[in-house]
Amino acid sequence: MRYPVTIAATLIGVALCLYNSTGYDPHNMVFFMFSVPAWIADMIVDIHNVNVYLMYVLTIASWALLGYICDWAIARGRNRRRSYD
Repeated sequence: MRYPVTIAATLIGVALCLYNSTGYDPHNMVFFMFSVPAWIADMIVDIHNVNVYLMYVLTIASWALLGYICDWAIARGRNRRRSYD
């Protein structure tokens, strides 16, 4: 199985974290819009007490997981289509 969506989604997660770490996102608006672990952490604990690097790693991992799920679904659809032929 090829993993093009996983790679693209992982790169999106990396770009999101790099953009946030550069300081161009001073109020973390973009990061909180697109980071699922940040949503969950914000609901559970005070976000100011969470390690930033842990949030970056979890964000990249969650984007990679979403990409893998998409790749898996695409491969499953292709395999089903081949079995009908």
